[in-house]
Parts: sequence; structure tokens; C-alpha cells
Amino acid sequence: MALSKSSLKDRILSELTAQGFVTTGNHAKSDEMAQAIANAVVDEIKANAKAAVSSGSSAGQWPIQ
Repeated sequence: MALSKSSLKDRILSELTAQGFVTTGNHAKSDEMAQAIANAVVDEIKANAKAAVSSGSSAGQWPIQ
């Protein structure tokens, strides 16, 4: 499964709501904050993470997509 910025954003918002954060309303900036965090996390993982496959014909280090 590929990483999804929108899925991660939704998960962040859900967790913020569960912790008691107000995520809706005229002055709420939680949506923008969650999107920024999701973008940064997914971009960092895609740029630098490697999946280690230790055996078989696919053995080696493979980038995360």
C-alpha cells in the first residue's frame, strides 16, 4: 500500500479530536496543521526510508513508495 498524505491527515485530525482539540470552526487551523504534518512525514519517508528485504529474488534495500 502506498503512503497517502490525505489518509495520514485524516488520521491526525481524528487523533487530535480524540485528544480534545477543537478541529472545526472559523478560527480552527487544525486542518492546515494536519496537512502540513502529513506532507512532511510522507515526503520524509518517501525520500529517505528503505525497506530491507533479507532473502529471495528481491533481496536488498528498496525505496518506500
